[in-house]
Amino acid sequence: MRRTTTLGLVFVTTSALALSACGGGGFDKGSSSKQQSSGPAKLQILIGTSGDAETAAVKAAADAWSKKSGNTAEVVVASDLNQQLGQGFAGGTPPDVFYADAGRIGDFAKAGNLYAYGDQVKDAGFLDSLVKTYTYDGKLQCAPKDFSTLALVINTDLWTKAGLTDADIPKDWAGLEAVAKKLTSGKVTGLVVSGEWARLGVFMRQAGGWVVSEDGKSVTADSSENAAGLTEAQKLLKSGSMKYAKQVDAGWGGEALGKGKAAMTIEGNWIRGALKNDFPNVKAKIVELPAGPAGKGTLLFSNCWGIAAKSKNQAAAVDLVKSLTSVDQQMAFAKAFGVMPSTTEGAKQYAAAFPDDAAFAAGGDYGTGPVNLPGFDPVMAAFNTDLEQLASKDPKSILATLQKNGDAALKGQ
Repeated sequence: MRRTTTLGLVFVTTSALALSACGGGGFDKGSSSKQQSSGPAKLQILIGTSGDAETAAVKAAADAWSKKSGNTAEVVVASDLNQQLGQGFAGGTPPDVFYADAGRIGDFAKAGNLYAYGDQVKDAGFLDSLVKTYTYDGKLQCAPKDFSTLALVINTDLWTKAGLTDADIPKDWAGLEAVAKKLTSGKVTGLVVSGEWARLGVFMRQAGGWVVSEDGKSVTADSSENAAGLTEAQKLLKSGSMKYAKQVDAGWGGEALGKGKAAMTIEGNWIRGALKNDFPNVKAKIVELPAGPAGKGTLLFSNCWGIAAKSKNQAAAVDLVKSLTSVDQQMAFAKAFGVMPSTTEGAKQYAAAFPDDAAFAAGGDYGTGPVNLPGFDPVMAAFNTDLEQLASKDPKSILATLQKNGDAALKGQ
């Protein structure tokens, strides 16, 4: 499943407070969050799903834990995860355990919807980048479920046709510019990406910048590093060797690559399933993104196992999460539906088991998650609107607007 800032497994387009006003699709008063905590626990797990394989794998894992623990765990597949979570939070009957998107953690925590149980699972060996992603107000709010990163995806047939070899795989921006130019010919564009921060943000990270500071306490959008990153992306756009997906009549970079309209794209490991299902004859090679002036940089996307603050079964829920995030269970998920384990050991095992996707796993060591501060959805949405005009708009002006909007959101917390 492709994840973007506007379409994702659990992406929320409104704040947590707005979510609490949503109607429909919630949990009844007899839900598991209202069960007595004495005796065997009856948990409800609310998930968004990429398809039957994911649903079946989560249900199998829940059943295995239930059999071992003596408790029960019902997996509910949401028709609209965001709305159903909002209804449950508002009515005081949320699911015990649920998928929670990295970008929503601040909103959920500020609204008092999360049980911050991170100190009980901190010894699992989660990747440092994921621990940072799910830390808000100084606490690890929840256990990272899995993760995805962005890498450079190459159509090997078009690569070979252009006379390129492994020696030409770009290691820096100059190398990227060179191969993108050489691969651009006729109806083929060297590099095609989605015109949003969730792709173009890699250039900002590679230049040493980002939207907020490391501690999340200040907005750092209007920086020379971020300007350098967006200027590099603008340079590629102006040269014609990089285009947005919509410019080549594609919905996203994976479709452009599959249809032969792009020789390269910047996408996550969900592209494997998409190519297999929709473009089985396309051969793709995955490599790490080229480094920028500040070194390597990529973005990561993730969900965690959220536990409701109002759940009456928190102890059992934590025990369930420990089972779900064990290395063996995460590798079973990886084999079932392609996600990467959230622990250091799991990521190593994934890279060994799926060597063709090792570049995705490697990005977990230096990837940056989405801004998880409350109220930043509209800020990043406005940023995306400006990025659509990056080819003709001053990067510094775009960043100045992002800074202004971000400062206002931070002040309003």
